[in-house]
Amino acid sequence: MRAAIVASIEDMKAENTVEIDLVGKTSLADTMIITSGRSQRHVGAIADRVIKDLKDKGFGNARVEGLPACDWVLIDAGDVLVHIFRPEVRGFYNLEKMWGSDRPQDRPV
Repeated sequence: MRAAIVASIEDMKAENTVEIDLVGKTSLADTMIITSGRSQRHVGAIADRVIKDLKDKGFGNARVEGLPACDWVLIDAGDVLVHIFRPEVRGFYNLEKMWGSDRPQDRPV
């Protein structure tokens, strides 16, 4: 599933994608992927593509929040959480710092 999500994000030309290993940090998911779109339209298009590809590849329907505004879209695909931000919103919330992506085991995609 993670590979399918990363492929969708890369195909849609998302920017500054970071993957954070959540194992041992929370029981919510195993992986968090944080990425940015250049505009609200780009954020929405990335989210739509990820959702469609997950469904087409048999991973079922992911839970989605934030699609109407497209400032920050959260896709909960079970073992993987995907956050798609506009750059300004991403900087404000700074999830990478909150979840410790500066640790050596966390890596850019």
